[in-house]
Amino acid sequence: MTEFDVIIIGAGPGGIFAAYEMAMRRPELRVAVFEKGHALERRKCPIDGKKIKSCVGCATCSIMSGFGGAGAFSDGKYNVTNDFGGTLYQYIGKDKALELMYYVDEINMKYGGEGTKMYTTAGKKFKKLCMQNKLSLLDASVRHLGTDINYTVLENLYAFLKDRVAFYFDTPVEGVEKAENGYFVQVAESGAGQNAGTVFHCRSCVISVGRSGSKWMENICESMEIPTKSNRVDIGVRVELPAVIFSHLTDELYESKIVYRTEKFEDRVRTFCMNPYGIVVNENTNGIITVNGHSYESEDMRTENTNFALLVAKHFSEPFKDSNGYGESIARLSNMLGGGVIVQRFGDLVRGRRSTVSRIEEGLVRPTLQATPGDLSLVLPKRILDGIIEMIYALDKIAPGTANDDTLLYGVEVKFYNMEVEIDENLETKYRGLYVIGDGSGVTHSLSHASASGVCVGRKICEEP
Repeated sequence: MTEFDVIIIGAGPGGIFAAYEMAMRRPELRVAVFEKGHALERRKCPIDGKKIKSCVGCATCSIMSGFGGAGAFSDGKYNVTNDFGGTLYQYIGKDKALELMYYVDEINMKYGGEGTKMYTTAGKKFKKLCMQNKLSLLDASVRHLGTDINYTVLENLYAFLKDRVAFYFDTPVEGVEKAENGYFVQVAESGAGQNAGTVFHCRSCVISVGRSGSKWMENICESMEIPTKSNRVDIGVRVELPAVIFSHLTDELYESKIVYRTEKFEDRVRTFCMNPYGIVVNENTNGIITVNGHSYESEDMRTENTNFALLVAKHFSEPFKDSNGYGESIARLSNMLGGGVIVQRFGDLVRGRRSTVSRIEEGLVRPTLQATPGDLSLVLPKRILDGIIEMIYALDKIAPGTANDDTLLYGVEVKFYNMEVEIDENLETKYRGLYVIGDGSGVTHSLSHASASGVCVGRKICEEP
């Protein structure tokens, strides 16, 4: 069948929750989901830390693509807040955005997340401690599923959807075109099986391609003359240290979003994706190896370390527009020098020397990712590196031990954001029936916001005759 009422491009959180809403509210709709990656059970990264220790450049990265999107193997943190994670509230309103995020949380609890804890940063104790040290703790409610429970939730959601929605895995979409009564969706010739090169038709099309689809999204907007505006890129490192150093924060807050304004340049440096008792992992985005972090809900899968990112957001003005290209060039430099991710002791960084295998082995922190010892000052721009060093010393005041010599810094961590696509309050482009949701829109930057955007569009389509 090549004719559908709705085609969703991308099976990440936005696409999943859009499909879920339609399956629940309008089960008669013929809905298809096209995903360039694998089905959930086939998503296996070959890196095992023993025989294969670094990225081998799979044709489709199972960490970044497939059912569940890049969030499938993430830490499974759903931050319910308008303070960070995207600007969805600017389109649909603050109250509605929060309402949809809490609805997503209810669905996650229904499909396997029951029993997990909802944390909150609303307490005054840590806010006061941060403010006394020139830091700002952002407000949020945080549901931590963990990588293991998050996977279970996705399994259960797929079990519900697979008989109600047509899924096409290993099926990259080459292009989208406006038709007289809807849209043509062309499968790439490189797609798997008999659908390679096939043109499908739908009345409504929902694009939810995530961060890894940034280049594809830019091409679609250019070909269809959909207005966009430049977004930002976040560049920094992932910090790994003994879990006990941050335990007074993570045991109560779990995820603490802390922002620091540097004295030297007045740049904003922030913590991101905190993973208590977690592991550091590789990511492959468009062939570039960067770093990220995961943690698990199950206690027997925990490590003795906590990791989190320190990121500096860079916004660019005219005439430069390619913020992602800037981030990619820095990541490629890291890959060139280290063959992938570089790791450096904080003490070596501030002393101006590269780390070595022996220095790291003699340190107090046992790394959870096999990375190449090196010198991050040869990779990161001075302004960004100065901000990160300032932030580490600031965090040391609220979590003594953060600035220890043996604290590990992995680089680089880059968060690529799509060009912000011009959409209206229904997340609809200038073409009626063509929606752009999730991180691929440049509007959302988190699991909770992306999922909520999918619910929003799913309900809008269900209201149509």
